[in-house]
Amino acid sequence: MGNCVTPTPRADAPAPEGGASVGPANERRMRTRAALPDRWARPLGALWLAERGHAPERGGGERHVGGRRERARDRRWGHVGTRRDGQGSGGGVPGCAEPCRADINRDRAALETYAKMATVSLGFNIDSPRWDQSTFVGRLKHFFNITDPRTVLVPEEELDRAKALVEGCRAGLVPPGSSQEQLLYAKKLYDSAFHPDSGEKMNLIGRMSFQVPGGMAITGCMLQFYRTVPAVVFWQWVNQSFNAFVNYTNRNAASPISLRQIGVAYVTATGAALATAVGLNLYTKRAPPLLARWVPFAAVAAANCVNIPMMRQQEIINGITVTDENNNELGRSRRAAVKGIAQVVLSRITMAAPGMIILPIIMERLEKFTFMQRIRVLHGPLQVLLCGGFLLFMVPAACALFPQRCSLALADLEPELRDSIVAKHGDKVPYVYFNKGL
Repeated sequence: MGNCVTPTPRADAPAPEGGASVGPANERRMRTRAALPDRWARPLGALWLAERGHAPERGGGERHVGGRRERARDRRWGHVGTRRDGQGSGGGVPGCAEPCRADINRDRAALETYAKMATVSLGFNIDSPRWDQSTFVGRLKHFFNITDPRTVLVPEEELDRAKALVEGCRAGLVPPGSSQEQLLYAKKLYDSAFHPDSGEKMNLIGRMSFQVPGGMAITGCMLQFYRTVPAVVFWQWVNQSFNAFVNYTNRNAASPISLRQIGVAYVTATGAALATAVGLNLYTKRAPPLLARWVPFAAVAAANCVNIPMMRQQEIINGITVTDENNNELGRSRRAAVKGIAQVVLSRITMAAPGMIILPIIMERLEKFTFMQRIRVLHGPLQVLLCGGFLLFMVPAACALFPQRCSLALADLEPELRDSIVAKHGDKVPYVYFNKGL
């Protein structure tokens, strides 16, 4: 499963009719058609052309392949590119009584593109990581790829097509002629928009690819509006609402959580953030200005320590699914859940730390210059942009701190689960694995 196999060319590929010579482009098209098993070639060819505005018709007719007309052997092809000028056998594009030269040219261009695409190498596994996930650098490259903020602009239809392509490839049904680059891009979109456990499409706000545009706006405003209590309360509430979306979206999907538990987690985390922020804000009234600028980070760190465990409390209560190296389910472990959640909390605090600690120092220095005092209205937008610069690197870096597929030694599991695994598998399972979430 997961291996995409591209068919090899058939030896009985049809020769041109009447001994007519064909050019290199036509030869490539004919070889591509000859390489496809009949059960794939006609449906996929029809799909390829249908995406370009042709709805397949039923009945006989001719089709233009390789620069020549060819009797349709399958009803699913229909009359793609045929004419109604007396030289065909009927059919053609519905409602078109004249030669459809533009449609014929468009069909020919589509088939040429279809034939020119590089094929996927034998044994290609779309779920195999492109980079070594056992190293920080490999994980950093991986998360740079899937947290790319440009993917939030991809239309929903394209995301659905990417999911269909990935799932088809996992089943060994990669469309013939698909290039490895196309499959890798589809996997990038799939990883950025669909949950790794359930395969469901995640809400836009909760995706890690939205962390940069969403986080930069909220963090910049928290750092800019820190002086008054109403401003602190409002922006901390906005930030915790955003975090609640992110934490719920990236939870371990094997541990469902009720709406009541979500509400309790949200209220508790927001209360912790507000208490920390307002308390420290009042405490630092007589402290150096720089300390007051660091109050938002303290509030964010405190809230993360409450928000994430509360949002994922079901995992702590009931445990999360653990598997062996080959993804065979072994049971549920609460200790694995605690380890995964602790790593996520640390990652989230690390994600926010550079921007919320270094940027206040930068702004404290800049605001002493005369030109900065003249453009106070631009201080907010400037901090938002600078936060974006920090998050552009820190989001993938923080996600890469720990492996996504976390491991736990068998000796560290609950005694009952450990005994169960040993009884069934002996010493063949030294470690168990689980998805820690993001």
